[in-house]
Amino acid sequence: MQKQESGERRDWWWLLLIAALVAAAVWLLRNPGYPVRLGLDLQGGLQVLLAADVPEDQAVSADDMTAARQIISQRVNALGVSEPLVQVEGERRILVELPGIDNVDEAIELIQETALLEFVDSGDQPLPVGLCVRTSLNEGAPSPCEVEGAEPAPTFPTVLTGAELRNADARLDEVSRALVSFEMTPEGAELLGAHTAANLGRFLTIVLDKQVISSPRIQAAISDAGVIEGQFTLEEAQTLALQLRFGRLPIPLRVDSTRQIGATLGEQSIQDSIRAGAIGVLVVLLFMLIYYRLPGLLADLALLIYALLNVAVFEWLGVTLTLPAIAGFLLSTGMAVDANILVFERMKEELRAGSSPRHAVRTGFSRAWTSIRDSNLATMVICLILWAFGRNFGASSVQGFAITLVIGVLISMFTAVIVTRTFVGLIVNQATDWLRDRRWLLGV
Repeated sequence: MQKQESGERRDWWWLLLIAALVAAAVWLLRNPGYPVRLGLDLQGGLQVLLAADVPEDQAVSADDMTAARQIISQRVNALGVSEPLVQVEGERRILVELPGIDNVDEAIELIQETALLEFVDSGDQPLPVGLCVRTSLNEGAPSPCEVEGAEPAPTFPTVLTGAELRNADARLDEVSRALVSFEMTPEGAELLGAHTAANLGRFLTIVLDKQVISSPRIQAAISDAGVIEGQFTLEEAQTLALQLRFGRLPIPLRVDSTRQIGATLGEQSIQDSIRAGAIGVLVVLLFMLIYYRLPGLLADLALLIYALLNVAVFEWLGVTLTLPAIAGFLLSTGMAVDANILVFERMKEELRAGSSPRHAVRTGFSRAWTSIRDSNLATMVICLILWAFGRNFGASSVQGFAITLVIGVLISMFTAVIVTRTFVGLIVNQATDWLRDRRWLLGV
């Protein structure tokens, strides 16, 4: 009796947690700050394939391609694109996907334009990372990071540009703090030495494409070499070193191909996917209700909670929905139903053997758990392989499928093992005597 009461208290606590999760999911879905992100195939836009514009017999280093990808990422982000994709494909090409962009010439010009690295004098005040500024080098031209209609960005005098920088590297000092060391050309050393000697204690802000990437204080006069210190992680220091080293594209890139994807195709795909998914879910809900009756009804409620939690997690994590990603979600929905079927079939075996409804529920869930766990773990291993494949070979659609499938599998384990079990357990515990004479309601 004590064990039974403990189980009932546990179910009530789980019910409170489920209610809190549902409330949080509804809040996320209604919050405009967490929009549904649509991929290129659903929203339409532009796909550009860039290739290294060097002779075939000339080697292109992985560092050069990585630096070019990072610079292009910063430039396309200035377009205000939702979830742009910039990734290296193979050894000599970069794929750029710009959802919602229809001006081909503007996008290509921005992608290929040489990035500008500048060291500017910001006086006695450090500038926050990400701030959009103008410089004396190009004060009259519009800054790519300025928002249309906003007040003009502040202007600061340029001391020198990335053309005077010879090299930059990230390292750890003697107390394991991350920093960036750099070297100047002879011309740059002369300019930097004169400026730093006259401005000790002031700030020399580093700007890439009119956007602040670091704002260190001048601690001593610097000539041919110096160090940038700050509250960096090693990864952040490495990123800053790459930005300093490659203020402009490290290799010339040519447009290998462009592909315009129409929004009409995307809208039609969305409608077809929603229609197919709604029909499939409705059929599954009816099957569970007709075949398993009361447990099926409770499983249907759990399945609706599963769908709600999935969409909320997609919005919370910023998952970009593409057709393959939606396919992964629908596949995981089928797996969620499969887990419930395993449990209910175990329950029916126990009921046919003469067990009480309460004992059948407890035994059915405990015996089905190992099968549910093993099958879902196998699926997650496959998802990891697919994700790694998509990451290494530039197959973003494969990555999207793997991500939505693994999210769905994890949530389906929660809804099948926790949500359905809580609902069924509470109902059966409260009406076990009544159900003993109405076993047909339990699907037997």
